[in-house]
Amino acid sequence: MNFTQKDKEQLLEKGISEDQVRHQLAIFKQGIPFVDIREPATIGNGIYVYNKEEQASLIAYFESQRDHLSLLKFTPSSGAATRMFKFLFEYLESYNPEKETVNAYINRKDAQDLRLFFVGIDSFPFYKKIRKKLKKVYGKKDMTNVNINRLRFVKMMLEKEGYNFGAKPKGLFPFHKYKAHNASAFEEHLFEAALYAKTKDKARLHFTISKEHFDTFKSQFEKTQHKIEEKTHTTFDISYSFQSTTTDTIAVTKNNTIFRKEDGSMLFRPGGHGALITNLNEQDADIIFIKNIDNVVVFKYEEVVAHHKKVLAGKLLKLQQASFAYLKKIDTETITETTILEIVQFLQNEFSIKLAQDFEKFSQNYQIEYLREQLDKPIRVCGMVENEGEPGGGPFWVKHESGRISLQIVESVQIDPANKRHQKIVQQSTHFNPVDIVCGVKNYKGEKYDLEKFVDTKASFIASKTIAGKAIKALEHPGLWNGAMAFWNTVFVEVPLITFNPVKTVNDLLKPAHQVQ
Repeated sequence: MNFTQKDKEQLLEKGISEDQVRHQLAIFKQGIPFVDIREPATIGNGIYVYNKEEQASLIAYFESQRDHLSLLKFTPSSGAATRMFKFLFEYLESYNPEKETVNAYINRKDAQDLRLFFVGIDSFPFYKKIRKKLKKVYGKKDMTNVNINRLRFVKMMLEKEGYNFGAKPKGLFPFHKYKAHNASAFEEHLFEAALYAKTKDKARLHFTISKEHFDTFKSQFEKTQHKIEEKTHTTFDISYSFQSTTTDTIAVTKNNTIFRKEDGSMLFRPGGHGALITNLNEQDADIIFIKNIDNVVVFKYEEVVAHHKKVLAGKLLKLQQASFAYLKKIDTETITETTILEIVQFLQNEFSIKLAQDFEKFSQNYQIEYLREQLDKPIRVCGMVENEGEPGGGPFWVKHESGRISLQIVESVQIDPANKRHQKIVQQSTHFNPVDIVCGVKNYKGEKYDLEKFVDTKASFIASKTIAGKAIKALEHPGLWNGAMAFWNTVFVEVPLITFNPVKTVNDLLKPAHQVQ
């Protein structure tokens, strides 16, 4: 296709080449094949379970090594809180207190989310703050009508004239109510990091955020820094990055032509969390803990969460120790058949790697070269929780185009809904991906891997969206823990459900893991 001069100027400003756009348009036209899942990863078949003694051993190993390591907690945090309040925005748009009561509206709409919200309203950490503001604005005498009171409460929460919670970043929204203060998810990540991601009383954290929220995050830390550092006996080194505009992708019409805005410019959209592999690639640490911003717990559960993080980290260090020893041996010694067999067993037993079918027919030199290639990769140890019907990704055995079969985290949108065999495999799956990942991103010489070399570029997503009431298609890069890490060495370990407490809607804050009492 040909680009206009205006198009070329727009691309130059975003740092995106014409060839990149042409490549993305080709993906829309060709489509993206569904993932070929072969079977679910289950306990004993791709997922490890460790008993108390084994957990204690892994934690002890991590504790013995941590002061010699650089640790980093990496937290994707660019999401706005808007989606948390979807049902409340719908209520504001469609409820008329002059025509019906709130209960009549709930019954007519079968709005169970709204019912739960009002039942638990005084348990939310923002309740007292909003009630105080409402009394100041309306006075006590004008607060006797329950239907109008509820409507005013939600308006004060969400509208610009009030607290405008829907426009705030999710990480800075008040999640938890303590006796003397409310805590945001951002603050809880600091407390959590002090338990497992610090070295010599210093914790490093990196948050990927939207550029427009940088000052707000920075201000929030400055307000709470002294209090948290005093309580945790930890100093915090916090850094931020933004999703680069160079990772934005072109949006198209249903006919796969470039969607143009009213001013004629091309519409680009953020390329999804998979674009953050660039941000992750820029971090320098021996071990990187990855966890989403909304997955936190109140203080009384943080020790349990930290316990299992240390288990995963200990497992990673053990795997690195063995991998590095074999790689060093390959690079410095003459390798015997006995060592080749040891490495094969290690890759199969620890990383669940299925070797090439004709491996035994390879010459010895080629076997060594092949095994070195299998060992010399970034490593991720991923916590997996028992599946309780949550939407999202899970652990599966996947067959790639090359014929290679490996463990992968697969999102539901990557699986063909019309393929009965694949849907049966999904029904048989037992575990869910909570995004609880510990990463080793350096080789045995201490050199950082270029993580972008281990991305399955064919594992993108095409999503259906609307803009100004018009249907569009959007392209998302391979997900950060899906295709972006497809060619890492991967280990899945079962962790308990208490480690997975995401806040997808505001009502999730009513669950026990988010309640102090």
